[in-house]
Amino acid sequence: MPYYHKLGNIPPKKHTQFEKPNGGFYYEQLFGTVGFDGMATLSYHEQRPTQVKSIGKQYSIAPKIAKTNNIQSYRLRGFEVAPKADFLESRSIVLTNSDCNIILAAPKTSLTDYFYKNSDADELIFVHRGSGKLRSMFGNLDFKYGDYLLIPRGVIYQIQFDSEDNRLFILESYSPIYTPKRYRNWFGQLLEHAPYCERDIRRPQELETYNQSGDFTVKIKKQNQLIDMVYASHPFDVVGYDGYNYPYAFSIHDFEPITGRIHQPPPVHQTFETNALVVCSFVPRIYDYHPKAIPAPYNHSNIDSDEVLYYVDGDFMSRNDVKVGHISLHPAGIPHGPHPGAMERSIGLKDTKELAVMVDTFKPLQVTEEALKISDEDYYKSWLENNT
Repeated sequence: MPYYHKLGNIPPKKHTQFEKPNGGFYYEQLFGTVGFDGMATLSYHEQRPTQVKSIGKQYSIAPKIAKTNNIQSYRLRGFEVAPKADFLESRSIVLTNSDCNIILAAPKTSLTDYFYKNSDADELIFVHRGSGKLRSMFGNLDFKYGDYLLIPRGVIYQIQFDSEDNRLFILESYSPIYTPKRYRNWFGQLLEHAPYCERDIRRPQELETYNQSGDFTVKIKKQNQLIDMVYASHPFDVVGYDGYNYPYAFSIHDFEPITGRIHQPPPVHQTFETNALVVCSFVPRIYDYHPKAIPAPYNHSNIDSDEVLYYVDGDFMSRNDVKVGHISLHPAGIPHGPHPGAMERSIGLKDTKELAVMVDTFKPLQVTEEALKISDEDYYKSWLENNT
């Protein structure tokens, strides 16, 4: 979880009068989660943030499920998702369950013609290709290759890209996304054994404030529907805020790997968590240094979670014929491990340059029709010895 952040101008006491220099008042808004029990921010607006002029078209964006009860391992060729101009239209849900959506996107143009708000889910956007600026009512964040952008549910945002070549791996989580509890003390501070610290978390620093009236379209996602709402005031009219609930960025390159004499289990790579899933970062690191160490992971069968690996860069030591942008899905209860020959190849190696993002869900994932368009249907056979 992020820590306390203040930006812009705020009154000395909350819930008190905050007068404008030329008369009138700024309008306070509590932006909170989990009722009044979760992280929250108090923001102050030039105009009332409640002025809805019209509610327009509403249409379903629910994923089309191809397999509801999947027991097959899959490899998805992520870069085969075709680029599209519009940011929202470019998002392709490939795996889903009642807790989350796993999405691939290749937007060609910036999101500037309208604003977007996901009212259902926190969004964790991993930037595989591209750079630019995330603009929100809480200020701006520059991003580049390797960044995680964590956007809490309800944040109104736009996204500006520097070029047309953009590849995003997106997790939508219906539970709030936090830093792992074991990394924090009882005050919320990241502990010494954590693989990153508060200095690595980049908070919004550039606050855009527009005191404008007019027609401002906000596309809102709610319960698998996309709804157009027109507001009478510019969504970025915040003059200041403070609190704990705001977008932030964290680079996978700032994750400090935890290594040991023998092979370390996936929890040492954990970066984020919810009550329904975990996110891990596999980064360049020194391999295990026991004289008899086997750097390749052991065969394992995780009975309680599906494992999704998104391959970002480098040489993926434990897999054969896996390339940048591929996704592997290993469903719960089915043993998986290094491909034939991978264990033997790993012996004696000193380090790895691999870069990957892993999502483990505690409920089974359903495979969508969009996933099957980019899938290797025979991937589950790739552990057979005659496939080497």
